[in-house]
Amino acid sequence: MGRNIRKRRSPLAVKVTAASAALALGGGGLIWANFYASAHESNDAWGGNRTKATAAQVATISCPDVGQKLTNVPDKARTDVAGELSNLDRQITEAYQRLATTRDAQTRDASFVQNSILQPLKERRQNILDRIKLEITRVGGTAPGDLDTLANCTGTPADQTNAGGQQGGQTGGQQQGGGQQQGGQQQDGGQQQGGQQQGGGQQQGGQGNGGQQGGNIGGQAGNGPVAADFVDITKAQPNVQAKPRQTGNASRGTFTTRCGVNTNKNHNTDNVIVAPGVKNGAHHLHDYVGNQKIDAFASNDTFLQGGSSCQNKNDLSSYYWPVVRVQDGSQDFDQNNDGGGKEGNVGKILTPVQAQIKYVGSPTGKVVAMPQFLRIITGDAKTTTNGLANANAHWSCTGFENKVQLTEQYPICPQGSKVVRSFAFQSCWDGQNADSANHRTHVAFADANGNCQNGFKAIPQLTMRLVYDITPPTIENGQVKNAYAVDGFPEQLHKPSTDHDDFIAITKNGLANKIANCVNRGQNCS
Repeated sequence: MGRNIRKRRSPLAVKVTAASAALALGGGGLIWANFYASAHESNDAWGGNRTKATAAQVATISCPDVGQKLTNVPDKARTDVAGELSNLDRQITEAYQRLATTRDAQTRDASFVQNSILQPLKERRQNILDRIKLEITRVGGTAPGDLDTLANCTGTPADQTNAGGQQGGQTGGQQQGGGQQQGGQQQDGGQQQGGQQQGGGQQQGGQGNGGQQGGNIGGQAGNGPVAADFVDITKAQPNVQAKPRQTGNASRGTFTTRCGVNTNKNHNTDNVIVAPGVKNGAHHLHDYVGNQKIDAFASNDTFLQGGSSCQNKNDLSSYYWPVVRVQDGSQDFDQNNDGGGKEGNVGKILTPVQAQIKYVGSPTGKVVAMPQFLRIITGDAKTTTNGLANANAHWSCTGFENKVQLTEQYPICPQGSKVVRSFAFQSCWDGQNADSANHRTHVAFADANGNCQNGFKAIPQLTMRLVYDITPPTIENGQVKNAYAVDGFPEQLHKPSTDHDDFIAITKNGLANKIANCVNRGQNCS
């Protein structure tokens, strides 16, 4: 199996200097806390409550992402292993919530976090790692020899919760000689490949927030975002590169599928790709378009019975992504639910005003049809602890998409401009597998010239462009008001880089071949 060729990320100058979290659970109330001021001091930043403690404390919990290490799990063990990986996520969420609700104890006992949260978490994780090893060896597989080293988690201080964790964050996108990934962004219906900055050096936005004060925790749920997570896009330096040059054999066509924007509010907090059979496996809420019956319990046997929101009823594919919320003090239907307010995902859910889904070709050759039930995840929901190696978040504003694409910040758009999230999925396939144990190694990004490596085959590249009408946040005294943020795991602090997108290819009546043929012939189809 070929290894995954990961994209080179755009460097950003503004780093998060403080991010922390405090969830006060119960009654739907979520209190955010600033841990740098006096214990008796109080304030009212947005109409909610704040509490304060005496010193900087642990902001979040960082645990090795076990799933990404499991690249060779036998098929017969994958369902059981996926369930155990979901248990690990649940344990981290519970530990994070305990971290967030024991601030007083932490101020009184410097060893509280280690003794009462991290050590018990390590022991529980070790039990699950032992079960994972057993499941793999039971069916004749070989578990990674270093699996036990992944049991230990660390508490990350507020001034270090930036740019995707301490381990791996510097290595992201350095593979293949720093090769630039194709397929950066789609703008105004056209495919723009690239969207990355080579060589670094350019800064985006400088201190566009007016400077982030170290004590600002931010977010009405207490787990972000913070002021440093935002930048005035008009002050950001251009960083979008030209797309790879097309060869004479390029597949120049496009295929657009129109599936709506989820106005029917088809939501759940499951993730059938990563955690099949596990309710609330995502720990955050997804928008779904396309297939209408996707949840944790859907399977290849039931996908074709799901119906579709797409105009082309032969397209039963599932396109789903974490919702975006505005944190203006409002709540939504899930404020007391798992995956919602219980896990720090609070605020009014925003429906995109546009959702453009388009398949494009390869600049260097023809494509083959996507296999039925192909699963692709692009981006990484856990960059705060994993690093940015698999980050594929792209945030911009209408009118700026061909100039600036942000990975580690949310844009503050000027008047008349809308927020844009865009994704360009992996466009190379190993030619055999519809999925892989870590949901990455069966697909890959093309290299800087647009070529697939390691024997992988070019497939139509799925691109998505989501447009939101959002009142611009404001930064006052180092704090953000009326922030917006993408849903995520609570310990990931709503960082922009955690944005990700999920896809399952499900077609009938030969649609997969029609898409490939359209792209190869240079036609624009829908």
